[in-house]
Amino acid sequence: MAGGAAIASGGTARYTQLLDPNKKWYNNRRIIILNAWLVLCLVTSSYNGFDGSMMNGLQTMDTWQGYFNHPRGGQLGLLNAIQNIGSIGALPFAPYLADGIGRRYSIIIGAVIVLAATAIQTASHNIRQFIGARFLIGFGVTIAQTASPMLVTELAYPPHRASMTSLYNSLWYSGAIVAAWSTFGTSYMKTSSWSWRIPSLLQAIPSVFQIALLWFGPESPRWLIAHGKEEKALKTLAYYHADGNEADPLVQYEFEEIKTAIELDRTVAANVGWKSLIMTPGNRRRLRIIVAIAWFSQWSGNGLVSYYLNIVLDGIGITSTVIKLLINGILQIWNLGWAMFASFAVERLGRRPLFLASCVGMTIFFTLQTACSATYAVHQTAAAGHATIAFIFLFYAAYDLAFTPLLVSYTVEILPYSLRAKGLTVLNFTVSCALVFNQYVNPIALDAITWRYYIVYCCWLLFETVYCYLFIIETKGLSLEETAALFDGTGDRLVNASANAAHTPYSLSDEKSDHASDKVA
Repeated sequence: MAGGAAIASGGTARYTQLLDPNKKWYNNRRIIILNAWLVLCLVTSSYNGFDGSMMNGLQTMDTWQGYFNHPRGGQLGLLNAIQNIGSIGALPFAPYLADGIGRRYSIIIGAVIVLAATAIQTASHNIRQFIGARFLIGFGVTIAQTASPMLVTELAYPPHRASMTSLYNSLWYSGAIVAAWSTFGTSYMKTSSWSWRIPSLLQAIPSVFQIALLWFGPESPRWLIAHGKEEKALKTLAYYHADGNEADPLVQYEFEEIKTAIELDRTVAANVGWKSLIMTPGNRRRLRIIVAIAWFSQWSGNGLVSYYLNIVLDGIGITSTVIKLLINGILQIWNLGWAMFASFAVERLGRRPLFLASCVGMTIFFTLQTACSATYAVHQTAAAGHATIAFIFLFYAAYDLAFTPLLVSYTVEILPYSLRAKGLTVLNFTVSCALVFNQYVNPIALDAITWRYYIVYCCWLLFETVYCYLFIIETKGLSLEETAALFDGTGDRLVNASANAAHTPYSLSDEKSDHASDKVA
Protein backbone atom coordinates (compact mmCIF):
# COMPACT_ATOMS: atom_id res chain seq x y z
CA MET A 1 0.00 0.00 0.00
CA ALA A 2 3.00 2.32 -0.10
CA GLY A 3 2.04 3.43 -3.59
CA GLY A 4 -1.40 4.34 -2.40
CA ALA A 5 -0.01 6.53 0.33
CA ALA A 6 2.14 8.36 -2.14
CA ILE A 7 -0.87 9.03 -4.28
CA ALA A 8 -3.01 10.20 -1.45
CA SER A 9 -0.46 12.71 -0.32
CA GLY A 10 0.89 13.82 -3.67
CA GLY A 11 -1.50 12.97 -6.46
CA THR A 12 -4.62 14.48 -4.96
CA ALA A 13 -2.88 17.68 -3.83
CA ARG A 14 -1.26 18.09 -7.27
CA TYR A 15 -4.57 17.44 -8.99
CA THR A 16 -6.45 19.98 -6.85
CA GLN A 17 -3.84 22.71 -7.39
CA LEU A 18 -4.29 22.49 -11.16
CA LEU A 19 -7.93 23.59 -10.97
CA ASP A 20 -8.58 27.31 -11.41
CA PRO A 21 -10.69 28.36 -8.37
CA ASN A 22 -11.99 31.40 -10.25
CA LYS A 23 -13.49 29.36 -13.10
CA LYS A 24 -16.84 27.79 -12.25
CA TRP A 25 -18.11 24.94 -14.39
CA TYR A 26 -21.60 26.40 -14.69
CA ASN A 27 -20.12 29.44 -16.44
CA ASN A 28 -18.23 27.24 -18.90
CA ARG A 29 -20.30 26.41 -21.96
CA ARG A 30 -18.09 23.52 -23.04
CA ILE A 31 -18.27 21.72 -19.70
CA ILE A 32 -22.06 22.11 -19.80
CA ILE A 33 -22.06 20.60 -23.32
CA LEU A 34 -19.79 17.79 -22.09
CA ASN A 35 -22.17 17.00 -19.24
CA ALA A 36 -25.05 16.92 -21.73
CA TRP A 37 -23.19 14.30 -23.76
CA LEU A 38 -22.55 12.32 -20.59
CA VAL A 39 -26.25 12.44 -19.62
CA LEU A 40 -26.98 10.84 -23.00
CA CYS A 41 -24.70 7.97 -21.92
CA LEU A 42 -26.14 7.87 -18.40
CA VAL A 43 -29.65 7.07 -19.68
CA THR A 44 -28.36 3.63 -20.73
CA SER A 45 -28.92 2.63 -17.12
CA SER A 46 -32.61 3.49 -17.46
CA TYR A 47 -33.12 0.49 -19.76
CA ASN A 48 -32.90 -2.02 -16.90
CA GLY A 49 -34.79 0.19 -14.47
CA PHE A 50 -37.62 0.49 -16.96
CA ASP A 51 -37.70 -3.25 -17.44
CA GLY A 52 -37.95 -4.23 -13.78
CA SER A 53 -40.62 -1.65 -13.02
CA MET A 54 -42.56 -2.43 -16.19
CA MET A 55 -42.64 -6.15 -15.42
CA ASN A 56 -43.88 -5.35 -11.91
CA GLY A 57 -46.63 -3.23 -13.42
CA LEU A 58 -47.62 -5.70 -16.13
CA GLN A 59 -48.02 -8.50 -13.59
CA THR A 60 -50.75 -6.50 -11.85
CA MET A 61 -52.72 -5.92 -15.09
CA ASP A 62 -55.61 -8.23 -15.91
CA THR A 63 -55.16 -7.42 -19.61
CA TRP A 64 -51.54 -8.63 -19.64
CA GLN A 65 -52.29 -11.62 -17.42
CA GLY A 66 -55.22 -12.65 -19.62
CA TYR A 67 -53.36 -12.11 -22.89
CA PHE A 68 -50.54 -14.44 -21.80
CA ASN A 69 -52.70 -16.94 -19.87
CA HIS A 70 -51.70 -15.97 -16.30
CA PRO A 71 -48.02 -17.08 -16.15
CA ARG A 72 -46.90 -18.34 -12.75
CA GLY A 73 -44.02 -20.13 -11.07
CA GLY A 74 -41.30 -21.23 -13.48
CA GLN A 75 -42.87 -19.55 -16.52
CA LEU A 76 -43.16 -16.24 -14.67
CA GLY A 77 -39.56 -16.66 -13.54
CA LEU A 78 -38.48 -17.23 -17.16
CA LEU A 79 -40.35 -14.11 -18.30
CA ASN A 80 -38.41 -12.01 -15.82
CA ALA A 81 -35.10 -13.85 -16.15
CA ILE A 82 -34.91 -14.02 -19.93
CA GLN A 83 -33.60 -10.46 -20.30
CA ASN A 84 -30.67 -11.32 -18.05
CA ILE A 85 -30.10 -14.54 -19.96
CA GLY A 86 -29.83 -12.31 -23.04
CA SER A 87 -27.37 -10.16 -21.13
CA ILE A 88 -25.19 -13.17 -20.41
CA GLY A 89 -25.31 -14.05 -24.11
CA ALA A 90 -23.84 -10.66 -25.03
CA LEU A 91 -21.06 -10.68 -22.45
CA PRO A 92 -18.47 -12.53 -24.62
CA PHE A 93 -18.76 -9.77 -27.25
CA ALA A 94 -19.31 -6.59 -25.22
CA PRO A 95 -15.75 -5.92 -23.92
CA TYR A 96 -14.16 -6.57 -27.32
CA LEU A 97 -16.56 -4.17 -28.99
CA ALA A 98 -15.92 -1.47 -26.37
CA ASP A 99 -12.14 -1.86 -26.62
CA GLY A 100 -12.12 -2.50 -30.37
CA ILE A 101 -14.45 -0.02 -32.08
CA GLY A 102 -14.74 2.44 -29.19
CA ARG A 103 -17.12 3.27 -26.37
CA ARG A 104 -19.37 5.54 -28.45
CA TYR A 105 -20.03 3.15 -31.35
CA SER A 106 -20.66 0.27 -28.93
CA ILE A 107 -23.42 2.26 -27.24
CA ILE A 108 -25.00 2.98 -30.63
CA ILE A 109 -24.92 -0.70 -31.64
CA GLY A 110 -26.53 -1.71 -28.35
CA ALA A 111 -29.21 0.97 -28.78
CA VAL A 112 -30.05 -0.28 -32.29
CA ILE A 113 -30.59 -3.81 -30.97
CA VAL A 114 -32.76 -2.52 -28.11
CA LEU A 115 -34.85 -0.45 -30.52
CA ALA A 116 -35.52 -3.46 -32.78
CA ALA A 117 -36.29 -5.71 -29.79
CA THR A 118 -38.77 -3.30 -28.21
CA ALA A 119 -40.62 -3.14 -31.53
CA ILE A 120 -40.98 -6.95 -31.45
CA GLN A 121 -42.00 -6.89 -27.77
CA THR A 122 -44.67 -4.27 -28.41
CA ALA A 123 -46.09 -6.25 -31.35
CA SER A 124 -46.02 -9.64 -29.56
CA HIS A 125 -49.00 -11.92 -30.12
CA ASN A 126 -47.90 -14.82 -27.94
CA ILE A 127 -45.68 -15.56 -24.99
CA ARG A 128 -42.84 -16.92 -27.18
CA GLN A 129 -42.50 -13.63 -29.07
CA PHE A 130 -42.56 -11.67 -25.83
CA ILE A 131 -39.83 -13.87 -24.32
CA GLY A 132 -37.69 -13.69 -27.49
CA ALA A 133 -37.94 -9.90 -27.61
CA ARG A 134 -36.89 -9.63 -23.97
CA PHE A 135 -33.85 -11.82 -24.72
CA LEU A 136 -32.80 -9.40 -27.47
CA ILE A 137 -33.36 -6.39 -25.19
CA GLY A 138 -30.98 -7.92 -22.67
CA PHE A 139 -28.44 -8.61 -25.42
CA GLY A 140 -28.47 -5.03 -26.67
CA VAL A 141 -28.54 -3.45 -23.22
CA THR A 142 -25.40 -5.33 -22.17
CA ILE A 143 -23.43 -4.07 -25.17
CA ALA A 144 -24.51 -0.50 -24.41
CA GLN A 145 -24.09 -0.70 -20.65
CA THR A 146 -20.57 -2.13 -20.90
CA ALA A 147 -19.42 0.91 -22.86
CA SER A 148 -21.55 3.69 -21.32
CA PRO A 149 -20.08 3.97 -17.80
CA MET A 150 -16.55 3.70 -19.20
CA LEU A 151 -17.18 6.59 -21.58
CA VAL A 152 -18.67 8.64 -18.74
CA THR A 153 -15.83 8.03 -16.29
CA GLU A 154 -13.07 8.42 -18.91
CA LEU A 155 -14.46 11.65 -20.38
CA ALA A 156 -15.91 13.51 -17.38
CA TYR A 157 -14.43 16.76 -16.11
CA PRO A 158 -12.18 15.59 -13.21
CA PRO A 159 -14.05 17.26 -10.30
CA HIS A 160 -17.29 15.81 -11.64
CA ARG A 161 -16.11 12.29 -12.36
CA ALA A 162 -17.17 10.59 -9.13
CA SER A 163 -20.64 12.13 -9.10
CA MET A 164 -21.28 11.67 -12.82
CA THR A 165 -20.22 8.02 -12.78
CA SER A 166 -22.24 7.38 -9.62
CA LEU A 167 -25.27 8.92 -11.32
CA TYR A 168 -25.00 6.24 -14.01
CA ASN A 169 -26.51 3.44 -11.97
CA SER A 170 -28.69 5.89 -10.02
CA LEU A 171 -30.56 6.76 -13.20
CA TRP A 172 -31.78 3.15 -13.20
CA TYR A 173 -34.69 4.68 -11.34
CA SER A 174 -35.45 7.24 -14.03
CA GLY A 175 -36.51 4.37 -16.27
CA ALA A 176 -38.31 2.74 -13.35
CA ILE A 177 -40.31 5.91 -12.70
CA VAL A 178 -41.43 6.23 -16.34
CA ALA A 179 -42.42 2.55 -16.42
CA ALA A 180 -44.22 2.66 -13.07
CA TRP A 181 -46.33 5.69 -13.89
CA SER A 182 -47.00 4.72 -17.51
CA THR A 183 -48.33 1.33 -16.36
CA PHE A 184 -50.34 3.13 -13.70
CA GLY A 185 -51.92 5.32 -16.38
CA THR A 186 -52.55 2.58 -18.94
CA SER A 187 -54.00 0.25 -16.28
CA TYR A 188 -57.28 2.15 -16.75
CA MET A 189 -57.49 0.73 -20.30
CA LYS A 190 -59.36 -2.27 -18.94
CA THR A 191 -60.04 -4.16 -22.18
CA SER A 192 -57.30 -3.09 -24.60
CA SER A 193 -53.96 -4.82 -25.10
CA TRP A 194 -52.49 -1.34 -25.52
CA SER A 195 -52.55 -1.15 -21.73
CA TRP A 196 -49.34 -3.22 -21.80
CA ARG A 197 -48.15 -2.44 -25.33
CA ILE A 198 -47.75 1.29 -24.65
CA PRO A 199 -45.30 0.77 -21.73
CA SER A 200 -43.40 -1.71 -23.93
CA LEU A 201 -43.16 0.91 -26.67
CA LEU A 202 -41.89 3.59 -24.28
CA GLN A 203 -38.91 1.37 -23.44
CA ALA A 204 -37.42 2.37 -26.81
CA ILE A 205 -37.21 6.13 -26.09
CA PRO A 206 -33.62 6.23 -24.67
CA SER A 207 -32.30 4.18 -27.60
CA VAL A 208 -33.87 6.59 -30.12
CA PHE A 209 -32.03 9.55 -28.60
CA GLN A 210 -28.74 7.67 -28.40
CA ILE A 211 -28.92 6.49 -32.02
CA ALA A 212 -29.81 9.97 -33.27
CA LEU A 213 -27.27 12.00 -31.28
CA LEU A 214 -24.24 9.98 -30.16
CA TRP A 215 -22.74 9.97 -33.67
CA PHE A 216 -21.79 13.59 -33.00
CA GLY A 217 -20.42 13.12 -29.46
CA PRO A 218 -16.80 12.79 -28.27
CA GLU A 219 -14.92 9.52 -27.82
CA SER A 220 -12.99 8.50 -24.70
CA PRO A 221 -9.53 10.16 -24.60
CA ARG A 222 -8.17 7.02 -22.95
CA TRP A 223 -9.45 4.86 -25.80
CA LEU A 224 -7.98 7.28 -28.34
CA ILE A 225 -4.56 7.26 -26.67
CA ALA A 226 -4.59 3.47 -26.38
CA HIS A 227 -5.23 3.30 -30.15
CA GLY A 228 -2.48 5.73 -31.13
CA LYS A 229 -4.74 8.75 -31.66
CA GLU A 230 -2.94 11.02 -29.23
CA GLU A 231 -3.53 14.24 -31.16
CA LYS A 232 -7.29 13.70 -31.15
CA ALA A 233 -7.24 12.73 -27.46
CA LEU A 234 -5.34 15.89 -26.50
CA LYS A 235 -7.75 18.03 -28.50
CA THR A 236 -10.75 16.33 -26.83
CA LEU A 237 -9.37 16.90 -23.33
CA ALA A 238 -8.47 20.49 -24.14
CA TYR A 239 -11.78 21.31 -25.83
CA TYR A 240 -13.98 20.06 -22.98
CA HIS A 241 -11.77 20.59 -19.93
CA ALA A 242 -9.88 23.82 -20.74
CA ASP A 243 -11.71 25.82 -23.45
CA GLY A 244 -9.45 24.40 -26.13
CA ASN A 245 -6.14 25.29 -24.44
CA GLU A 246 -3.86 22.29 -25.05
CA ALA A 247 -1.14 23.79 -22.82
CA ASP A 248 -3.45 24.08 -19.81
CA PRO A 249 -1.75 22.46 -16.75
CA LEU A 250 -4.81 20.33 -15.94
CA VAL A 251 -5.02 19.02 -19.51
CA GLN A 252 -1.29 18.30 -19.57
CA TYR A 253 -1.50 16.49 -16.25
CA GLU A 254 -4.46 14.36 -17.42
CA PHE A 255 -2.90 13.63 -20.80
CA GLU A 256 0.46 12.55 -19.45
CA GLU A 257 -1.12 10.60 -16.60
CA ILE A 258 -3.25 8.62 -19.06
CA LYS A 259 -0.26 7.95 -21.33
CA THR A 260 1.88 6.85 -18.39
CA ALA A 261 -0.80 4.59 -16.95
CA ILE A 262 -1.51 2.89 -20.29
CA GLU A 263 2.20 2.40 -20.95
CA LEU A 264 2.63 1.03 -17.43
CA ASP A 265 -0.17 -1.47 -18.03
CA ARG A 266 1.51 -2.61 -21.23
CA THR A 267 4.85 -2.97 -19.45
CA VAL A 268 3.38 -5.04 -16.62
CA ALA A 269 1.25 -7.24 -18.88
CA ALA A 270 2.19 -7.14 -22.55
CA ASN A 271 -0.64 -9.53 -23.38
CA VAL A 272 -3.69 -8.31 -21.47
CA GLY A 273 -6.18 -11.16 -21.51
CA TRP A 274 -8.78 -12.52 -19.14
CA LYS A 275 -6.06 -14.33 -17.22
CA SER A 276 -4.66 -10.94 -16.20
CA LEU A 277 -7.61 -10.50 -13.84
CA ILE A 278 -6.06 -13.08 -11.50
CA MET A 279 -2.34 -12.81 -12.27
CA THR A 280 -1.34 -10.14 -9.72
CA PRO A 281 -2.30 -9.52 -6.07
CA GLY A 282 -3.78 -6.13 -7.04
CA ASN A 283 -5.99 -7.63 -9.71
CA ARG A 284 -7.13 -10.46 -7.47
CA ARG A 285 -8.06 -7.86 -4.85
CA ARG A 286 -10.07 -5.99 -7.47
CA LEU A 287 -11.80 -9.14 -8.68
CA ARG A 288 -12.73 -10.15 -5.15
CA ILE A 289 -14.42 -6.79 -4.56
CA ILE A 290 -16.14 -6.60 -7.96
CA VAL A 291 -17.69 -10.07 -7.80
CA ALA A 292 -18.83 -9.49 -4.21
CA ILE A 293 -20.54 -6.13 -4.72
CA ALA A 294 -22.11 -7.36 -7.97
CA TRP A 295 -23.69 -10.31 -6.19
CA PHE A 296 -24.64 -8.23 -3.16
CA SER A 297 -26.38 -5.68 -5.40
CA GLN A 298 -28.95 -8.29 -6.41
CA TRP A 299 -28.93 -10.62 -3.42
CA SER A 300 -29.75 -8.20 -0.62
CA GLY A 301 -33.48 -8.80 -0.66
CA ASN A 302 -34.10 -6.04 -3.18
CA GLY A 303 -34.85 -8.59 -5.91
CA LEU A 304 -38.09 -9.50 -4.14
CA VAL A 305 -39.56 -6.02 -4.55
CA SER A 306 -37.83 -5.15 -7.84
CA TYR A 307 -39.52 -7.94 -9.79
CA TYR A 308 -42.14 -9.48 -7.49
CA LEU A 309 -43.73 -6.56 -5.69
CA ASN A 310 -47.10 -7.97 -6.75
CA ILE A 311 -46.51 -11.17 -4.75
CA VAL A 312 -44.98 -9.31 -1.77
CA LEU A 313 -47.99 -7.00 -1.51
CA ASP A 314 -50.43 -9.92 -1.84
CA GLY A 315 -48.67 -11.39 1.20
CA ILE A 316 -49.67 -8.40 3.35
CA GLY A 317 -53.24 -8.17 2.12
CA ILE A 318 -52.92 -5.51 -0.60
CA THR A 319 -54.71 -6.83 -3.68
CA SER A 320 -55.92 -3.67 -5.45
CA THR A 321 -54.17 -3.16 -8.82
CA VAL A 322 -54.37 0.62 -8.50
CA ILE A 323 -52.84 0.62 -4.98
CA LYS A 324 -50.04 -1.72 -6.10
CA LEU A 325 -49.17 0.45 -9.09
CA LEU A 326 -49.32 3.57 -6.92
CA ILE A 327 -46.91 2.06 -4.36
CA ASN A 328 -44.58 1.01 -7.20
CA GLY A 329 -44.61 4.51 -8.70
CA ILE A 330 -43.95 6.31 -5.41
CA LEU A 331 -41.21 3.82 -4.48
CA GLN A 332 -39.29 4.57 -7.68
CA ILE A 333 -39.36 8.33 -7.03
CA TRP A 334 -38.19 7.70 -3.44
CA ASN A 335 -35.35 5.54 -4.76
CA LEU A 336 -34.21 8.09 -7.33
CA GLY A 337 -34.07 10.81 -4.67
CA TRP A 338 -31.88 8.77 -2.32
CA ALA A 339 -29.65 7.48 -5.12
CA MET A 340 -29.02 10.98 -6.46
CA PHE A 341 -28.29 12.26 -2.94
CA ALA A 342 -25.68 9.52 -2.51
CA SER A 343 -24.22 10.20 -5.98
CA PHE A 344 -23.52 13.82 -5.16
CA ALA A 345 -22.27 12.96 -1.66
CA VAL A 346 -19.89 10.20 -2.71
CA GLU A 347 -16.81 12.42 -3.01
CA ARG A 348 -17.61 14.22 0.23
CA LEU A 349 -18.45 11.19 2.39
CA GLY A 350 -16.27 8.55 0.73
CA ARG A 351 -17.02 5.11 -0.68
CA ARG A 352 -16.30 2.97 2.37
CA PRO A 353 -18.63 4.86 4.79
CA LEU A 354 -21.46 4.67 2.24
CA PHE A 355 -21.01 0.92 1.73
CA LEU A 356 -20.98 0.25 5.49
CA ALA A 357 -23.97 2.52 6.19
CA SER A 358 -25.87 0.81 3.38
CA CYS A 359 -25.18 -2.71 4.66
CA VAL A 360 -26.05 -1.91 8.28
CA GLY A 361 -29.24 -0.07 7.27
CA MET A 362 -30.40 -2.87 4.97
CA THR A 363 -29.82 -5.49 7.65
CA ILE A 364 -31.88 -3.57 10.22
CA PHE A 365 -34.78 -2.62 7.97
CA PHE A 366 -35.07 -5.96 6.16
CA THR A 367 -35.16 -7.76 9.51
CA LEU A 368 -37.97 -5.46 10.64
CA GLN A 369 -39.76 -5.99 7.33
CA THR A 370 -39.55 -9.75 7.90
CA ALA A 371 -40.93 -9.43 11.43
CA CYS A 372 -43.88 -7.34 10.26
CA SER A 373 -44.64 -9.71 7.37
CA ALA A 374 -44.63 -12.62 9.82
CA THR A 375 -46.94 -10.75 12.20
CA TYR A 376 -49.40 -10.05 9.40
CA ALA A 377 -49.29 -13.66 8.20
CA VAL A 378 -50.06 -14.99 11.70
CA HIS A 379 -52.46 -12.35 13.06
CA GLN A 380 -53.74 -10.56 9.91
CA THR A 381 -53.01 -7.23 11.59
CA ALA A 382 -53.48 -4.29 9.22
CA ALA A 383 -50.92 -2.21 11.11
CA ALA A 384 -48.28 -4.89 10.50
CA GLY A 385 -49.01 -4.76 6.77
CA HIS A 386 -48.67 -0.98 6.72
CA ALA A 387 -45.43 -1.17 8.72
CA THR A 388 -44.06 -3.65 6.16
CA ILE A 389 -44.54 -1.06 3.42
CA ALA A 390 -42.76 1.57 5.54
CA PHE A 391 -39.79 -0.74 6.11
CA ILE A 392 -39.63 -1.56 2.38
CA PHE A 393 -39.15 2.16 1.73
CA LEU A 394 -36.53 2.49 4.49
CA PHE A 395 -34.73 -0.62 3.25
CA TYR A 396 -34.44 0.91 -0.20
CA ALA A 397 -33.17 4.20 1.21
CA ALA A 398 -30.32 2.23 2.80
CA TYR A 399 -29.74 0.19 -0.38
CA ASP A 400 -29.54 3.38 -2.47
CA LEU A 401 -26.75 4.84 -0.34
CA ALA A 402 -24.17 2.55 -1.93
CA PHE A 403 -25.35 -0.31 -4.11
CA THR A 404 -27.17 1.92 -6.58
CA PRO A 405 -24.61 4.72 -7.14
CA LEU A 406 -21.36 2.85 -6.40
CA LEU A 407 -21.92 -0.52 -8.06
CA VAL A 408 -20.66 0.67 -11.45
CA SER A 409 -18.66 3.75 -10.48
CA TYR A 410 -16.55 1.95 -7.86
CA THR A 411 -15.89 -0.89 -10.30
CA VAL A 412 -14.67 1.29 -13.17
CA GLU A 413 -12.52 3.49 -10.95
CA ILE A 414 -10.58 0.67 -9.30
CA LEU A 415 -9.73 -0.97 -12.64
CA PRO A 416 -6.77 0.10 -14.83
CA TYR A 417 -7.61 1.06 -18.42
CA SER A 418 -6.41 -2.22 -19.92
CA LEU A 419 -8.77 -4.27 -17.72
CA ARG A 420 -11.68 -1.84 -17.43
CA ALA A 421 -13.89 -3.41 -20.12
CA LYS A 422 -13.14 -6.95 -18.97
CA GLY A 423 -13.69 -6.10 -15.29
CA LEU A 424 -16.99 -4.42 -16.11
CA THR A 425 -17.97 -7.54 -18.05
CA VAL A 426 -17.26 -9.63 -14.95
CA LEU A 427 -19.48 -7.26 -12.98
CA ASN A 428 -22.32 -7.53 -15.52
CA PHE A 429 -21.94 -11.31 -15.72
CA THR A 430 -22.14 -11.67 -11.94
CA VAL A 431 -25.14 -9.34 -11.75
CA SER A 432 -26.90 -11.28 -14.51
CA CYS A 433 -26.23 -14.63 -12.84
CA ALA A 434 -27.54 -13.33 -9.53
CA LEU A 435 -30.63 -11.92 -11.26
CA VAL A 436 -31.35 -15.11 -13.19
CA PHE A 437 -31.04 -17.12 -9.99
CA ASN A 438 -33.27 -14.68 -8.12
CA GLN A 439 -35.89 -14.44 -10.82
CA TYR A 440 -36.25 -18.21 -11.07
CA VAL A 441 -36.05 -18.99 -7.37
CA ASN A 442 -37.90 -16.05 -5.79
CA PRO A 443 -41.42 -16.72 -7.18
CA ILE A 444 -41.13 -20.43 -6.39
CA ALA A 445 -39.84 -19.80 -2.84
CA LEU A 446 -42.45 -17.11 -2.17
CA ASP A 447 -45.23 -19.45 -3.31
CA ALA A 448 -43.89 -22.28 -1.15
CA ILE A 449 -42.86 -20.66 2.17
CA THR A 450 -44.08 -17.02 1.83
CA TRP A 451 -42.51 -14.64 4.39
CA ARG A 452 -40.18 -17.32 5.82
CA TYR A 453 -38.06 -16.94 2.70
CA TYR A 454 -37.09 -13.46 3.94
CA ILE A 455 -35.06 -15.02 6.77
CA VAL A 456 -32.48 -16.25 4.23
CA TYR A 457 -31.80 -12.66 3.21
CA CYS A 458 -31.59 -11.48 6.82
CA CYS A 459 -28.70 -13.89 7.40
CA TRP A 460 -27.05 -13.00 4.10
CA LEU A 461 -27.14 -9.27 4.87
CA LEU A 462 -25.12 -9.88 8.02
CA PHE A 463 -22.49 -11.59 5.90
CA GLU A 464 -22.47 -8.66 3.44
CA THR A 465 -21.85 -6.21 6.25
CA VAL A 466 -18.82 -8.13 7.53
CA TYR A 467 -17.43 -8.61 4.01
CA CYS A 468 -17.64 -4.91 3.11
CA TYR A 469 -16.03 -3.96 6.42
CA LEU A 470 -13.07 -6.23 5.68
CA PHE A 471 -12.48 -5.62 1.98
CA ILE A 472 -13.84 -2.29 0.69
CA ILE A 473 -10.96 0.16 0.12
CA GLU A 474 -11.43 3.94 0.20
CA THR A 475 -10.68 5.76 -3.09
CA LYS A 476 -11.93 9.24 -2.23
CA GLY A 477 -10.18 12.14 -3.96
CA LEU A 478 -8.15 10.12 -6.49
CA SER A 479 -8.09 10.24 -10.28
CA LEU A 480 -8.78 7.08 -12.30
CA GLU A 481 -5.11 6.35 -12.81
CA GLU A 482 -4.24 7.09 -9.17
CA THR A 483 -7.01 4.79 -7.95
CA ALA A 484 -5.81 1.97 -10.19
CA ALA A 485 -2.26 2.46 -8.88
CA LEU A 486 -3.54 2.29 -5.30
CA PHE A 487 -4.21 -1.43 -5.75
CA ASP A 488 -0.90 -2.15 -7.48
CA GLY A 489 1.52 -0.01 -5.46
CA THR A 490 2.76 1.88 -8.55
CA GLY A 491 1.69 5.34 -7.47
CA ASP A 492 5.14 6.98 -7.22
CA ARG A 493 6.00 6.41 -10.86
CA LEU A 494 2.59 7.56 -12.06
CA VAL A 495 2.47 10.73 -9.97
CA ASN A 496 6.04 11.76 -10.79
CA ALA A 497 5.51 11.40 -14.55
CA SER A 498 2.23 13.31 -14.45
CA ALA A 499 3.59 16.08 -12.22
CA ASN A 500 6.61 16.57 -14.52
CA ALA A 501 4.25 16.85 -17.48
CA ALA A 502 2.35 19.68 -15.83
CA HIS A 503 5.60 21.68 -15.73
CA THR A 504 6.62 20.73 -19.30
CA PRO A 505 3.58 21.06 -21.58
CA TYR A 506 3.27 18.26 -24.12
CA SER A 507 3.06 19.22 -27.80
CA LEU A 508 2.49 16.80 -30.62
CA SER A 509 4.46 19.09 -32.91
CA ASP A 510 7.47 18.57 -30.61
CA GLU A 511 7.05 14.83 -30.85
CA LYS A 512 6.94 15.03 -34.65
CA SER A 513 10.08 17.18 -34.63
CA ASP A 514 11.86 14.59 -32.48
CA HIS A 515 10.94 11.86 -34.94
CA ALA A 516 12.17 14.01 -37.82
CA SER A 517 15.49 14.59 -36.03
CA ASP A 518 15.86 10.87 -35.48
CA LYS A 519 15.43 10.25 -39.20
CA VAL A 520 18.00 12.94 -40.12
CA ALA A 521 20.48 11.51 -37.65
